[in-house]
Amino acid sequence: MKTRNAATLGLVLAAALTLAACSSDGDSTSPGYNDPYETSTPADTATAGSGDETTAPDPAAEATALMTAETELGTIVVDGNGMTVYMYDADTQGSGSSACTDSCLSAWPPVPGGDGAPKLTGITGDVTTITGADGNPQLALNGWPLYYYAADSGAGDTAGQAKGGVWWVLTADGEPVRS
Repeated sequence: MKTRNAATLGLVLAAALTLAACSSDGDSTSPGYNDPYETSTPADTATAGSGDETTAPDPAAEATALMTAETELGTIVVDGNGMTVYMYDADTQGSGSSACTDSCLSAWPPVPGGDGAPKLTGITGDVTTITGADGNPQLALNGWPLYYYAADSGAGDTAGQAKGGVWWVLTADGEPVRS
């Protein structure tokens, strides 16, 4: 009888240890922790020049989300993956069309619009969808068509700021940051 009780106790302890090893304590600082419901902003999770070598987010994955992020340029607009969005001086604000065509689109891809209203966090300007130069829906903020800069490799990058003196990040209300 004692042998059977000892064996049962041993199995229970082994099962408990296995479950403890496989479970998470919910500590978001643990390596590999990925809570899909976490509500961090791109500024919380990625900073330009942070030294973290990661694969650049796919802008299309959450292209129908716009939010704000804190950068050295101030509070600017980014997409749902933290990728910086830009406006182009050659566009006419409020025209509903994009002046970035042909080879321009390879360096400055449009921020795609989705099927429904974009998810907005911290954005105070008017967000609309236009038909981009490529014929696809493109998001616009305060009448400015929105673009990515292809050389931005990750969340928080702002390498396109002031590029050629015509590309600018935007504030939450859709005003260009011209500095």
